[in-house]
Parts: sequence; C-alpha cells; structure tokens
Amino acid sequence: MRAACDEDGIRTFFVRGTSNIAWLTAFDGVFDDEDAHALLVTPHDAVLHTDSRYAEAARAAALGGPVAVDDARKSHAAFVAETFAERHAGQDGPIVLGIEDAMALGEYRALEAAFAEASGGAPELRETSRFVLNLRGVKDAGEIARMRAAQAVTDAAFSHIVEFMRVGMTEREVQIELEDFIRRHGAEGLAFPSIVAAGANAASPHAVPGGARLEAGQCVVLDFGARALGYCSDMTRTVFLGEPDARLREAYAAIRQANEQVEAALKPGVTGAAMHELAEGVLAEAGFAGKMGHGLGHGVGLDIHEEPNLSPRNPNPLVEGNVVTVEPGVYLSGEFGMRLEDYGVVTHDGFAVFTQSTHDMVII
Repeated sequence: MRAACDEDGIRTFFVRGTSNIAWLTAFDGVFDDEDAHALLVTPHDAVLHTDSRYAEAARAAALGGPVAVDDARKSHAAFVAETFAERHAGQDGPIVLGIEDAMALGEYRALEAAFAEASGGAPELRETSRFVLNLRGVKDAGEIARMRAAQAVTDAAFSHIVEFMRVGMTEREVQIELEDFIRRHGAEGLAFPSIVAAGANAASPHAVPGGARLEAGQCVVLDFGARALGYCSDMTRTVFLGEPDARLREAYAAIRQANEQVEAALKPGVTGAAMHELAEGVLAEAGFAGKMGHGLGHGVGLDIHEEPNLSPRNPNPLVEGNVVTVEPGVYLSGEFGMRLEDYGVVTHDGFAVFTQSTHDMVII
C-alpha cells in the first residue's frame, strides 16, 4: 500500500471500505457487515478507528503487529483530521491525503468540515478509484489456500445437492438445502445468496429462487459459493432432470467448450477482453451468438466480485496471482438458460482451477 502511494504521490491514505480494511490489516474474526471502521495509513504507521463493539477483538488481532487501534468516541472524520494533524505537524506545503471515490458524499462533506475546524491546515484531498481493490487483485499463497478451502466446501455441496434434488421440488426447497449444507460443512457463511433456477427461469442469469417446481425435461442452474476463512468461492453447474433433448445438449456442449478453451488459454499477459471474445467466438460458432449477455468472469477474494474482470471492458493484461471466474452461459428467453462456472488462479504459465466438480453432464 505504501509503495503504491509513493508511486502516486500520496502521503497518507484514508480507507473506509470494510473489505479493503480487512485486507490491509489482515485481521481475522473482527469485521462483519457493519460499515463501522476507518483506517489511516501513513508512511510510518497505520491506525484503525473503530467503536466499542469491535475494539477488544481488534486489539487482540493487532497484538504485536503494525496496526494501532483507536476506539475514541468521535466521528471518523474527526479521527482522521486529528490523527492527520498529529502525524504531519510541522511539515511544509500541502500534503496529499488519498481517499476512496466510493465514499458517501455526506461523509466527504463531513471530512471537509473536520479539516476546516482542525488546527494545522487541510491536506490536498486526492480522489482515487479502486486503489486498494486493484492491489487486492493479486493474491498471495495464504489467500489462495483460503479460497481453495472455500471451494472444497462448495464442491461437497454440489455432490450433496444432486443427490437431494428431485422432480416436484421447488427452487426454494433446493436453495434451502444447498445453503444449509454449506453452513454445516465448514463454511462460516455464504459467499452470496444462492441461485437455483429451473427451466425458463434460468434464462435470467440472476434469477431469484421461488415456488417454481422442478419438472422433467428441464435443466436447472445452480450458482452458489461458500465463505471460509474470510474468502469466497463461486461456482455454477447446470444439471438436467431426465435425458436432455438435442437443443439442450447442443447448448451445454457449447458452454463447456467455451469454458475449457478459455481455461486452457488463460495465462499472464492475456487480456480480460480477449478471454471474453474467445468465449463469445466459441458460442457463436455453435449457433449461440449474442446469447450470453454478461461478462465472462470476474475476480474473487474477500468479496465475491473483485478485480480483474474477464469482459470487453478490461483491456489490461492479467498477471500471476489474479483469481478469476470463467462462466460462459447461454440464455434463451422463454426456453432455458445454462451456465458452467469454475474459478482459479493465474499462474506463471497458465491457470490453476480450484473447482473440482465435473464438467460432464449431470442427469438426475
């Protein structure tokens, strides 16, 4: 973080995104979904501002490490203004303070007001976009180990759910069983709300499971993931209720081919846009041009959607340590949808897939 700040001429950085704070501090067992924390990273130290609900856990996690914990009962804006003034007292000229562009406008105004009231003068506020998120895009060995653990739970959940599913069940019944298994078998929670979409419902890539019943002759999209040791997994499989017809077989063969060709091509130096175009080309050749609609993949880590993306919007080359999904799909409105998703890490010479579940057709 400090090296990146030096490159951009940023002296100190104010971090508000909870996932960014969790990554920078490497604290386990402290943060939840509450937006209750702020981190100030200076050239010489880092201070986490939190409140009494988290202070004890934060101090235990910080013990012996480089992060100090401050639970003074004041606003984050007041904490930043006062701590900044203490750290930079006596320094000449404007000092650049980096901030995240995801900050709420009201909080930005409060920060301006706090600096206007503080002694020592105001810094030059430098708005940044995805600054910490881009650093998070390259995973280390410890992060990869955590994601492999999350995926092991997810693969086990898939093996369980295909034994559980039967014609006549509702999407919601399958979702409840799937998520219950994930929670009971090593996950600390879900990476995201699971998708179970049968028949024509699956033509909507982010369908919400409901009362629709599974029927013979349909395919069912299952998109789900576990969260383990703070990190997410993400996979999608499409299963078939009885022998699929020729059209379903053609579509599944196309998404499997797209998935496997991309995974064979992934390596450092290829771009996210090129990988997306490769998948689109495979689908088009099979007769499903323009039937995917979404980007081919996304980064995964502490959050289910991170950097980098495999999409037309990403012309940047991938690097070793990037963790991405590969999830080609075909969606035909009023008929069916299907998707085949793995995720893994870009290595020095290729792509190591975390997902161990089969690509073969699963017929129930």
